[in-house]
Amino acid sequence: MPHAPAETPPERIEDVDVSSEMQGSFLEYAYSVIYSRALPDARDGLKPVQRRIVYQMAEMGLRPDRGHVKSARVVGEVMGKLHPHGDAPIYDALVRLAQPFSQRVPLVDGHGNFGSLDDGPAAARYTEARLARAAMAMAADLDEDVVDFIPNYDNQFQQPAVLPAAYPNLLVNGASGIAVGMATNMAPHNLVEVVGAAIHLLENPDATLEDLMAFVPGPDLPSGGVIVGLDGVRDAYANGRGSFKTRAKAGIESLGPRKTGIVVTELPYLVGPERVIEKIKDAVQSKKLQGISDVADLTDRTKGTRLVIGVKTGFDPKAVLEQLYRLTPLEDSFSINNVTLVDGQPRTLGLRDLLRVYVDHRLEVVTRRSRYRLARRKERLHLVDGLLIAILDIDEVIQVIRSSDDGEQARARLMDVFELTQVQADYILELRLRRLTKFSRIELEAERDELRAEIARLEELLGSPALLRRQVATELEAVADELGTPRRTLLTNAAPSAARTARNAPALEIADAACRVILSASGRMVRVETVENDPAGGVVAPTRRAKHDAVRSVVDTTVRGDLVAITSAGRGVRFSPVDLPSVPANSVQLGAGTRADQYLQMAANEHVVAIAPLVETPMLALGTRSGIVKRVSTTELGNKHDVELISLKPGDAVVGAAPAPDDAQLVFVTSDAQLLRFDAIAVRPQGRAAGGMAGIRLSPGAAVIHFGVVTDTGDDAVVVTIAGSSEAIAGADTGSAKVTALAEFPAKGRATGGVRAQRLLRGEDSLRLAWVGAGPARALGPDGAARPLPDPGAKRDASGVPLDAVVGALGAPIG
Repeated sequence: MPHAPAETPPERIEDVDVSSEMQGSFLEYAYSVIYSRALPDARDGLKPVQRRIVYQMAEMGLRPDRGHVKSARVVGEVMGKLHPHGDAPIYDALVRLAQPFSQRVPLVDGHGNFGSLDDGPAAARYTEARLARAAMAMAADLDEDVVDFIPNYDNQFQQPAVLPAAYPNLLVNGASGIAVGMATNMAPHNLVEVVGAAIHLLENPDATLEDLMAFVPGPDLPSGGVIVGLDGVRDAYANGRGSFKTRAKAGIESLGPRKTGIVVTELPYLVGPERVIEKIKDAVQSKKLQGISDVADLTDRTKGTRLVIGVKTGFDPKAVLEQLYRLTPLEDSFSINNVTLVDGQPRTLGLRDLLRVYVDHRLEVVTRRSRYRLARRKERLHLVDGLLIAILDIDEVIQVIRSSDDGEQARARLMDVFELTQVQADYILELRLRRLTKFSRIELEAERDELRAEIARLEELLGSPALLRRQVATELEAVADELGTPRRTLLTNAAPSAARTARNAPALEIADAACRVILSASGRMVRVETVENDPAGGVVAPTRRAKHDAVRSVVDTTVRGDLVAITSAGRGVRFSPVDLPSVPANSVQLGAGTRADQYLQMAANEHVVAIAPLVETPMLALGTRSGIVKRVSTTELGNKHDVELISLKPGDAVVGAAPAPDDAQLVFVTSDAQLLRFDAIAVRPQGRAAGGMAGIRLSPGAAVIHFGVVTDTGDDAVVVTIAGSSEAIAGADTGSAKVTALAEFPAKGRATGGVRAQRLLRGEDSLRLAWVGAGPARALGPDGAARPLPDPGAKRDASGVPLDAVVGALGAPIG
């Protein structure tokens, strides 16, 4: 029989005022976003989704000593039991908790690709996670009634309304979120500093903001960097709102023989290398930024952040770096807006109020935990007292139980005979007989005494606010010792670059100022700034000997001046000192210079023997290993970059060169201890293609080891010679040295044999090193370290004084 069609219910239409409905719906939505999604709780510093992730992972047993599990599993557990939203926002929150560049102290230990500042993370099915040690501290003691639990969205599970939070997580890790009509943006801080401030507030409830800032001077960002200008930080600490500038940590390094670059090792908070590179390229293409040759991102997991920015020749790297700070995200702004939930209400708090809310929360946690533990200890002591009564009359206890008809009767008789409570009687009835031994009695008595002491301690703790505060402070100190790390962010009061205008910005190109270029005896070349208020433009000599501080050549020039380097192959190479490492005149360190051979890109068997100016020195003198001498005008270089200054025979090489006016004297020193000096005017100038003329007559097997030019043959001019054995292993024979006034050596004619410069001792067969010039002479070891020399005053043909260490080079002092 067919069913009758169901009756259609009558239509029910209600007229609703649209404005009232929109207002009510919007308020409900705003309330949900503010309290359940966007803003953190001031007590544990976590948003609801973050708190649920940490709690659920703790419930899953994902401790740091356990293995990682799939992130998708964690997301599924959180979504299914606690968080009534989609998997994407849950996984996003999980990822952020695991990112060391987002969190100062990450709460999740991630395994896999959790993203970077420029790229997102892998999908949840590809990554794994477990709790970090810091998260265990956040969720510790949850089973001891330390916080209230509330139902989940369908009333099937319980979740904590707030975590116990063993450290001030809101200040340590910061927070960011956008609600309806309000937003929060809080900077991370150093855990040790924040804990120190919290302890100070515990011990001094009336502490001022200045007192607390002595512990927390400013944010400590996960990426490090530099905070410039602290006025905005103090404003934020005072009233909850402020801003500050974060700057990348960068240094100027040599990228090659003739290339300088800016190396960035730390970036501003949440700024990635790709974003910086993109902004640099845009600024270069739009002609806003000059002096950049290239940019390379060499960041990896072993070396960390390393962004290398090449600087063009002639541009001041410091000025270019200043422009980079002004025009790119290498200097960024961070706005603090400390909006957080306090007692369910959004409030904007300063540093003192944030610490006060946390300290009050922690005092409540420790109080509730102590009450819980006190109750459990009392319950256990009650049972232990009953067991001790039963053990004393164990035979009678067994007789009472055996003679009883059932458990109810046994319980009643035990309570009556031994004056036990029902709880004690039930516990005795459930106890195994093997516990009722003599050894168990000793254990129970020890446990009873321990419980009584613990109960007394807990009662004293709960009865004394001072002891309670001391307990909280002690626990905070322990957490700081376990989880604390050194400060990463440098705080400075310098003015940010954004405040500078193009008018007062430093010049990009290096100014053509007066300077001095020094070539050390160990082959290093450096540019020295001119001493201020010194008309002579002098150089202040170092107060103590340092590495490489023996000089081979000194040239007074300008930063963009033209110089010539004379090489052992007889070449003259034109160069400018603009790219040389620069050091101040009041702290000359030749060890900071670059190797001249690398700077001028010499061949493997060629090195720089001297440098000279091209304008002020029209005549150069060169001396070779085979005793050839030549004077050549620097005008022979013309506009060429590289010319041949002397035509050398096969096997010959230039051993020395220097400016040589007509009134100078030329000096040769040979390996067989002969010295010859004669007037420079005796050598007529030749063209650059000429091969020179005879300078000194050499004995068979001898060679020139030093050639120099002396313009002042007064008392300051000295001759230093070092003798040794040619058969000794390199570095094993220290040899002997002698320092003699040049005036002791008579001048002779060119192309003669000279006079003896040092008498050789037994075991010595030649001179290894020699130098002639204005004293006092300087000696260097093979590593460039300073070596002592004998006092001057030795006779011309005297023997040397044995040395304590090997000497590798000789030269003049700085000055």
